[in-house]
Amino acid sequence: MFDKVLILGAGTMATGVAALLALKGSNVTIYLRCKEKEEATKEAVNSLINKTKRRLQKAKLEVCEHPSIQFITKPEHIEEKLDLVFEAVSEDTSTKIEVQNEFRNLINENTIWATNTSSLSVTKLASNYKYKDNFLGLHFFNPVASMELVEIIPAMSTSLDTVQSVKKLCSELNKTSVLVNDSPGFIVNRLLIPMINEAVVLLENGVASKEEIDLAMKLGAHHPMGPLALADLIGNDVCLSIMNSLYDSTNDSKYRPSYLLKKMVYAGHLGRKTAVGFYDY
Repeated sequence: MFDKVLILGAGTMATGVAALLALKGSNVTIYLRCKEKEEATKEAVNSLINKTKRRLQKAKLEVCEHPSIQFITKPEHIEEKLDLVFEAVSEDTSTKIEVQNEFRNLINENTIWATNTSSLSVTKLASNYKYKDNFLGLHFFNPVASMELVEIIPAMSTSLDTVQSVKKLCSELNKTSVLVNDSPGFIVNRLLIPMINEAVVLLENGVASKEEIDLAMKLGAHHPMGPLALADLIGNDVCLSIMNSLYDSTNDSKYRPSYLLKKMVYAGHLGRKTAVGFYDY
């Protein structure tokens, strides 16, 4: 288990991973760019810690009784040498590189930098990192506490030692990891998001209602929820972003996003997080 861990980001993935790492014994620091979000993020992390702790204890898994998490709002407040940086800022290459540059002087040759991405080129992101052999992608799934899978995506420059260290971490977090070559969408999103997009096309073309499309996939393919309900859970903006990334990376028309999906995002109908998407919440 990594001892000193820095989390960059305050979203669902960042806080979920922070809570899990702290409960497994890491000393976690969360960097918040916006001080106004500090209290809300603290509340979210404390809630996640309590929920995750109950889940782990129910599964009879070992947890740290006094998890260590601190919050900072300025990079210079980091004084200790970092073993791991888990970056989970917005899914945008330029933003992620900007954050790398901001923390360039706080890392050393032993610091592993793991970027949480669902579709971006890890090799492109690694090209800007100071110690390229210590950079890789880690794709956790939401909700972090209950989803069992982590995709590990090495860049072309990532060392075998770095991959092995992160595989061991995933195992210590009671996750199953799969190793994926750096390619658009990796495994899960390369298969899942185009399926969701095709469900939106079916709805757009009037082939069936949203309820019938979702019911068909639940009963006919044994999916736990239908693709349109899943789009609302993931966020229609996230689905559109991944489709755009797949399309831009491959120039393959099969990844062209549905116009209805675009309209949903334009209208702010993003799903559960806005209380309206393909369904109302």
